[in-house]
Amino acid sequence: MIRSELAARQRKILLALTLLLIFTLFAGMGIGSASVSYSHIIPTIMGHGSFKDEFVLFDIRLPRMLIALLSGMALALSGSILQAVTRNDLADPGIVGINSGAGVAVSLFFLHAPIDAGSFAYLLPLVGFAGGFLAAALIYILSYSRSEGLQPIKLVLMGIGSSMALSGLMIFIISSSDRQKYEFIAKWLAGNIWGTDWPYLSALAPWLVILIPYVLYKSGVLNLLALSDHVTVGVGVRLQRERLGLMIAAVALASAAVSVTGAIAFIGLMAPHIAKSLVGPRHQMYIPVTLLLGGWLLTLADLIGHHIVGPDGVSAGIMVALIGAPYFAYLLLRK
Repeated sequence: MIRSELAARQRKILLALTLLLIFTLFAGMGIGSASVSYSHIIPTIMGHGSFKDEFVLFDIRLPRMLIALLSGMALALSGSILQAVTRNDLADPGIVGINSGAGVAVSLFFLHAPIDAGSFAYLLPLVGFAGGFLAAALIYILSYSRSEGLQPIKLVLMGIGSSMALSGLMIFIISSSDRQKYEFIAKWLAGNIWGTDWPYLSALAPWLVILIPYVLYKSGVLNLLALSDHVTVGVGVRLQRERLGLMIAAVALASAAVSVTGAIAFIGLMAPHIAKSLVGPRHQMYIPVTLLLGGWLLTLADLIGHHIVGPDGVSAGIMVALIGAPYFAYLLLRK
């Protein structure tokens, strides 16, 4: 397919995904125990709604849906970077241990940090990044060989083992905590979107505003990193510096997302693969599609899960895992 035809196809897919995302957000605004008539949604957004409709939309539903949207985008973009940098189609921030590393740091911070509530939301992404970076650095070192470079299969295996170990460490950390804090971290482990207020959205959004343009700017480098080390170095790419910079971006995106949504895996695995099947493997083409797909998948998973069983529903992490785990097994068998 020539480039102009591929670009036209990408535009059509982006338009379809944008309309699908708008429809999902609009549908979500009217669903819930406190009903809001769909005919009142647009007037309420424009500032002409009743007090009840404004409270339900602006204080309860919109923050939650927007956080799910941005977190899905961050996880999907992180997965795209990891798959290119590690040359492994099975790489995902949840599978390779980044999410669990961020979770341990968030758990320790939540249990022991003497911090006031007003600063809590804004510090969480930084704390999550520190934990995710340490976990990623350890897994990278253990998967790297001087003679063979980064070993993709070993990285996934080390990541899965580290993720399980860190999840066990989280359970050990909270075993002696009081009941309220234990319930919070248990929900975090299940992938329950808990940061549903505007401050959490304000804490998450800057990471995407900075890192999405950076990754798009580096999309040509990502195309080269997906090739062998010899080819990448041969065309003049500073391999280790570029790989390190992009790995840090992937860790930052995933850690910022899971610090407010909980341990959600498989979004970073599924969204890039679906995007590649739609527009091909060039990062310039499929990263924008990946962003919209990741945001839509997590928004839809949370919308369905939140309203399936009773007022608490099923966590978004479990809903995503119901789809993602079989998909991961399929990719593992195929590769």
